[in-house]
Amino acid sequence: MINMKMKTSLVIIFFLSSAINVFAQNSLSARDSISTFYNKLLSTMKAEYLYKDKVDWKQTELELNNKLQNYTDFPNSLKEITFLFDEIEANHCSVHFNEKAYKDSNGGLSASDLSDQWLKKYATKPQFTVEVLDNQFGYILMPGIDLIDTEKSHKIAQPMYDEINKIKSSQNIQGWIIDLRFNTGGNVTPMLLALYDFLGNNNIWGTLDINKKQVSKIKLKNGKYIDNSKKIASIKPNGQLLDTAKTAIIIGIATGSSGEVTALSFKGRENTIFIGEETYGATTANVLRDLPFGAIMALTVDYDCDRNENFYEKLIPDIKINGNDNFDNLLLDDNIKEGIKYIEEK
Repeated sequence: MINMKMKTSLVIIFFLSSAINVFAQNSLSARDSISTFYNKLLSTMKAEYLYKDKVDWKQTELELNNKLQNYTDFPNSLKEITFLFDEIEANHCSVHFNEKAYKDSNGGLSASDLSDQWLKKYATKPQFTVEVLDNQFGYILMPGIDLIDTEKSHKIAQPMYDEINKIKSSQNIQGWIIDLRFNTGGNVTPMLLALYDFLGNNNIWGTLDINKKQVSKIKLKNGKYIDNSKKIASIKPNGQLLDTAKTAIIIGIATGSSGEVTALSFKGRENTIFIGEETYGATTANVLRDLPFGAIMALTVDYDCDRNENFYEKLIPDIKINGNDNFDNLLLDDNIKEGIKYIEEK
């Protein structure tokens, strides 16, 4: 949870940032602001976007510039980011400006794709949860985590890890169920640090370039999250690892982006089964890039892969369960029932 002091700091930072953005825009004409912004956006994508070599940039820029001629103010012109992302099939990219997100028009799920139980639970903004089911099965709900500043990962991950560790140390747990059905994305670092005991001291995932050649390896070691030998963040581990404990990973169609990375980090782990539905399919790696006037872009630069360099367009469960969620009584949830059945198998 974010404490009140941190919330106040964030409000102050946002206010100052907004004031600076307004000043910067006011010092330029509307046309100049639009030109400055889109020139930087395009140059960044031309340099780093994963599929940059497949794009007809000349034609795309021509069409984009024709559309931008119709705008007399900068904020409204940002609607054309959707046109740009549609044209170049940037379905995992986004631009964030003044608390608004601009994406392509093709992504997302509709309510009809999801169960009533899922929608009901999602409306409550589900938080990270650890509990014991039937006095013997550990259950972890790992939702998405919105965090731009990875340096704060420890502050988020350590309390989650400690909650898991408390149950691990005090209960006779026969096996574990990790529920990723509400993990729609965010920052994967605190998620995987919190789950360190299950993943152990191993390479856990990585990234591939456009030719499917490995670019980076991410591993956990003694509570440290390491990307190509650089420590990104860490937690203080305690007690025995759970890296061979029977574990069921529940995935669903809303499991996306870093939720999918969390799932694929368990690929290649022994005593692991995947239950549920195929995932959303945002299995590419994004980086954050600064744009003019305080805007930030999440830019797709690589493919995600598991510890064995395998890429998945979507993760497919070992046991498929269509819907049949029950978040009012977890022991009646078909996905969890299958997880318990797996754990109880000799």
